[in-house]
Amino acid sequence: DAGVHLGFSRRIAQQLVLQTVRGSVDFAKRSAAHPAELRNMVTSPGGTSAEALYQLEKGGFRTVLSRAIWAAYQKSRYLGELSSGEDSS
Repeated sequence: DAGVHLGFSRRIAQQLVLQTVRGSVDFAKRSAAHPAELRNMVTSPGGTSAEALYQLEKGGFRTVLSRAIWAAYQKSRYLGELSSGEDSS
């Protein structure tokens, strides 16, 4: 939605996001460095990435993502227990 807000068509906005994420994943796969080190390598002080990262942190992105992953894990365990209980009946 942010790309559309900036004036891109939905199709182009989606392509930009997918290409950006794909590039980041490919970069991380090719490197032995920790993701935080990679982030520091590509983040110029005062640059666009630094500003985007600042806004993500300010908005609690890391915490929200961590909570979402934990909730999915807990739900998976719960559903697994339900499934196991059904098999033994």
